[in-house]
Amino acid sequence: MARSLLPDPLKRRHLLAGDLDAARARAIAEAYQEEDRHIEAIAFFAKAEDEAGLEKLRELAIERGDVFLLREVSTALRATIDEGTWMRTAEAAAAAGFAAYAEEARRQGDLLADRTNR
Repeated sequence: MARSLLPDPLKRRHLLAGDLDAARARAIAEAYQEEDRHIEAIAFFAKAEDEAGLEKLRELAIERGDVFLLREVSTALRATIDEGTWMRTAEAAAAAGFAAYAEEARRQGDLLADRTNR
């Protein structure tokens, strides 16, 4: 088994806390993505101030129905999640067989719908 070139947790923490240039941060984020480690990629895209990279992750979260990833990347973007996005995420989660994610996304979408109908 080939050894990963990604930083271990301690090195990752030091990289994120230090002066990491945007190009290197972006490269590390993309390396995490290649290994399907999207949650860890978020911090490096944020460090690089790469909104396009974060937006791609956001779309991936919606397409996969990944509620957890959607919340984390939306937080990094300082973006709210609208009702339509929650419902698209719920549909994708249901199609992928992620019943708990589908239920949570639907619940969040319904909560927003209730607030706007008041």
